[in-house]
Amino acid sequence: MPSLILEGGTLRPIFSSGVMDALLDHDIMFPYVIGVSAGISNGISYVSKQKQRNLQIMKQFRNDPRYIGYRNFLRNRSLFGLDFIFDEIPNQHIPFDTDTFHRYTGQVLVGVTNAHTGLTEYMDGQKADRAWTMMRATCAIPVYFPAIEINGNHYYDGGITDPIPIRKAIADGHEKHLIVLTQPKGYIKPASKANKAVAQLLKRKYPMLVEPLLTRHLKYNETVAFCEQLEREGKAVLIRPEYKLNSFEKDYAKLEASCNHGYELAQNKIEDIRSLFQ
Repeated sequence: MPSLILEGGTLRPIFSSGVMDALLDHDIMFPYVIGVSAGISNGISYVSKQKQRNLQIMKQFRNDPRYIGYRNFLRNRSLFGLDFIFDEIPNQHIPFDTDTFHRYTGQVLVGVTNAHTGLTEYMDGQKADRAWTMMRATCAIPVYFPAIEINGNHYYDGGITDPIPIRKAIADGHEKHLIVLTQPKGYIKPASKANKAVAQLLKRKYPMLVEPLLTRHLKYNETVAFCEQLEREGKAVLIRPEYKLNSFEKDYAKLEASCNHGYELAQNKIEDIRSLFQ
């Protein structure tokens, strides 16, 4: 059976939400969904079959300082309002359909980076707690987020060590894949001064994170090339935007346009996507 692979990218995965909305409109439900950061955070609304839920969240809360704002550092050492995003929104404002989510019979895997080992771990999304602690962990960009503690271990953004978890899907026995990227074709991730600074900042407390941070761009570019090879071999369908979106985009019109763009591209490839199940 095929897998659905979701890249992160802060607000860029609103594009991926459009792709998943198209899947829902065509009653296409993948039996295995894996991703990191906001990719899988948005992906759970696909599993709960809540079309446009992620877009609705952006419309209502993107420019709400409780969602993103420097005052949040005073509350939880994060640019993002962790309790607001992962507790208040899904449990009060835009309810998450927990019942439908738990009726899903497939696998949902959430990639996180263990800050102590520098390795990726994959958590069972259907075992998430009410506060969505594992989703906080997979979205925990160093400096913007604190490390998130789960069972005595500290975790950061899964995209640090496995930005596009295609090899995990293959290791789990899946031979065909829908891979949703959030950067346009031809994008080459550069070495980042920010990652060097973060590695320097964290090296005493989490020395095993230094190498993954410094080589993150190499892992990303190699993985994209691997995905493209799978596409050439007929083992994957790649969907990615035709233009860049700012990771911290504030303009709702641009966020909505990106979501619609993902929807349209998925519509154009819907028969290719169906063929993954054959």
